Parts: sequence; structure tokens; C-alpha cells
Amino acid sequence: MQLVVARIGRAHGIKGEVTVEVRTDEPELRLAPGAVLATEPASAGPLTIETGRVHSGRLLLRFEGVSDRNAAEALRNTLLIAEVDPDELPEGEDEYYDHQLMDLDVVTKDGVEVGRITEISHLPTQDLFVVERPDGTEVMIPFVEEIVTEIDLEEQRAVIDPPPGLIDDRAEIASSRDDSARNDSAGDDSA
Repeated sequence: MQLVVARIGRAHGIKGEVTVEVRTDEPELRLAPGAVLATEPASAGPLTIETGRVHSGRLLLRFEGVSDRNAAEALRNTLLIAEVDPDELPEGEDEYYDHQLMDLDVVTKDGVEVGRITEISHLPTQDLFVVERPDGTEVMIPFVEEIVTEIDLEEQRAVIDPPPGLIDDRAEIASSRDDSARNDSAGDDSA
């Protein structure tokens, strides 16, 4: 099975290095020197990682045969894809591969059906489940422990405890002002 493990960013320097947006929890395994990765678009690869290093908090990679800035820049926005055994599981206890989460039924802790996971969106701050509801609309659920309380792969479901307003229109509006302070200042005419 193929998994997207990174997206190539801009060129770095003049010797063919590129920045990468890592999309795997195991970059030391998937993006190590010597790794051969398929690409999307396929015409850009396959690419073999020659070197890797961290610079100012960003992973920089150099690929075999890519030796200058122009060649590196031509790879921008290319997805890097690793071949992974479908039975392989992540090392961490509460870690999952995207393919394990796709098509899981999403229910609230009270058993109310919300929908089915159709996509996982990887954002810089957190991941989101894109959930298709039975009526065809979509809702985005942050994949954080406080909201997604259980992933049950055997039962093929994700249990959520959503805050008000996340999956319905019962949002609670909180004011930063105190009602009594507003009333006091409304009658104050000492200007």
C-alpha cells in the first residue's frame, strides 16, 4: 500500500536541497538516506534520498541526480509516497495510518450516528477528520483526544464527544463582558 509521507517545498541553497513538509510520524524511517520514494506526479520520480538534515526546524532533503537549485525547484509541490505493508502498524499505541481511519463510522459517545470519515486533512496545528453525514453534507472534526475519545478498529468506528456547535447548531455564545458591567456603564453619563 502507498502512503504520502511528505510534500516537497521550495529549494534551499544552490546544491539541490529542498524543504519538505513531513506527513508521517516516522520521518526517520520513511525519509532516511537510501529510501526510494514514488512521486505524485509520477513523472517526477521515483526519487532516492541522498542526504537529509534539519535546518532551523525544517527537514531538508537532497535526492540523487538533483544537484542544483533549478532541478530542486522543479520538484516543488511533488508528493513523496512510500510503499508500506498494509498490515504494518505505527509504533505508538494511539497512532494510526490514514488508511486505518478512512471509512470509519463516526458516532457520539451517546451512540448517535454522525457519519463516515471520507478524508483526513493534515494541517500544521492538528489533523481533521472530514466526515460525510447521512444527508451528504460534511463536517470537520478535530482529531484531538478531547473530542475523539475512542478509535475502535475492530468495530470500525470513531467515538466523539463534540463540544456544542461542532456538529449541530447549538453553539453556546460566551461574552467576554459581564452583564452588570454593561448595565452600569450604560447609565453613566459623566463624560
